[in-house]
Amino acid sequence: MTLTVKEYNKIVDQWADGLFRFAMSMCKDEDVSKDAVQDAFVKLWERRDQVDPTKVKSYLFTTVNHKIIDGFRRDKKYEAIDETPINDATHQESHDLQEILHEALNTLPEIQRSVILLRDYEGYNYDEIADITGLTLSQVKVYIFRGRQKLKQYIGSIEAVL
Repeated sequence: MTLTVKEYNKIVDQWADGLFRFAMSMCKDEDVSKDAVQDAFVKLWERRDQVDPTKVKSYLFTTVNHKIIDGFRRDKKYEAIDETPINDATHQESHDLQEILHEALNTLPEIQRSVILLRDYEGYNYDEIADITGLTLSQVKVYIFRGRQKLKQYIGSIEAVL
């Protein structure tokens, strides 16, 4: 089934903001985020007769995720899973919990940040995250577990933050 222009425009209206937030959470670069979202919608339009209408959201998030990760690899910013140092001093200066959470997310390797954002911010289940990222179900679970452990270690107890 091919998407009509009207259906496509409705999809753009429905998912553009969420895709942009997801991209910004991953790369913290507005221009890169806009490009990734635009590329996702261009690819959707080019493949409008191949994409299952019930899986449009997953297709879009997958495309944005791959675009951002590919950019990190190209820019050699991609980090191995357990090589990101934890910075305990940074969060002690801040009293804004949201800011602390964003700082903590920024300490994670891209793949961990990506799966945690998909799970906790976008509400995807483990199977959907595996489809989006191309990881196995067990890899998704491990990355989420390790990422949450690092977040917990970074943030520490809530009493220390406040």
